[in-house]
Amino acid sequence: MHTTRMHSFSFRAMQKAKLSDLIGIINKIAPPGLAEDWDNVGLQVGDPAAEVGRVMVALDPCPVAVEEAILNSCQLLLTHHPLIFKPLKRISTADEAGKLIHRSIAANLAILSMHTNYDIAANGINDLLASRLGMQGCRPLKVTGRSELLKLVVYVPLSHQDRVMNAILPHGARQGRYADCSFRSSGLGTFTPLEGAEPFIGSMGVRETVEECRLEVMVRRGELQPALKALRGAHPYEEPAYDLVPLHNEGDVYGLGRIGELQEPMPLDGFAEMVKSSLGVHSLRIVGAHGKPVSRVGVCGGSGASLLRDAARQGADVFVTGDIKYHEAREAQSLGIALIDAGHFATERLMVEGMAVSLGEELARRRLDVAVLPCTAEREPFLVI
Repeated sequence: MHTTRMHSFSFRAMQKAKLSDLIGIINKIAPPGLAEDWDNVGLQVGDPAAEVGRVMVALDPCPVAVEEAILNSCQLLLTHHPLIFKPLKRISTADEAGKLIHRSIAANLAILSMHTNYDIAANGINDLLASRLGMQGCRPLKVTGRSELLKLVVYVPLSHQDRVMNAILPHGARQGRYADCSFRSSGLGTFTPLEGAEPFIGSMGVRETVEECRLEVMVRRGELQPALKALRGAHPYEEPAYDLVPLHNEGDVYGLGRIGELQEPMPLDGFAEMVKSSLGVHSLRIVGAHGKPVSRVGVCGGSGASLLRDAARQGADVFVTGDIKYHEAREAQSLGIALIDAGHFATERLMVEGMAVSLGEELARRRLDVAVLPCTAEREPFLVI
């Protein structure tokens, strides 16, 4: 039942990475399953088997971002907005998308997008925006789903219980405000090594009885495969015994936008100045009385006007987003909620730095030799005169 050979553990030097490795890491940060049905996320251009040593992160797959990535010898351009959004009828250099596809392929530059999946993901654009504006106790403005939870139960010899637990816990689900949650109990396991087995403990054909630990960790379904891979890598047995138990516990909610509280209330005009400074913009469009007190704030990076009523229903004093139209401003007035249009670019540009940090940390943890560079050439397309 529990036979195996011992794994060797040694210091790992930095390793080269393939595009497929990067796709797996990015999918962990922003799971594609979170994306809206109408969206097109993931690999847009490129060979998953290609080697990647340098990555550039940009908001848009625009010509200046593509050229900066090529100039810096990058093999992957990671963007928020997709290069291919609607089905293409042709790939021609006469079209802007076709021209960028041709240019990227010729330079061996892959392009990958993480759009609404990164909007919704924990620590994605909306959490970055909320954090930049000093919001606390944030939750989604519009819930789009909950994570499915499983209990992973594995049986480990006492000598390796800490090693296996430490390997699995990074993939474990949080329970409220608590991380690294697990349970252990001791017992006896039995097994008989058969012909061809390479037992860690015991002799061929002899039934063994071993003191073991039953280790339990709750995991999200999306983290199950990485958790099992970590388990097998740390477990000394050739065939570790484990159980998977579906849970009815409610997992973490996820969704669009965020709503939270400021540490201290402030008047709308003071809050607007803080938004302006925090996002580095020269101007804002504001709906609402300047002296209106602001405590609860709703945000949605990019074009978030569709969440205006959600923000009002949840008691937001002000809603911060971009691309507000005239009739949406009038609707905010009728709902009694203040509105700040900080622009599409400024409310989403945070993803460049945020994703560069998140991806860089994951690459370092896995000891993959990949450099991550933020794009510096992108600019706000609108000029204010």
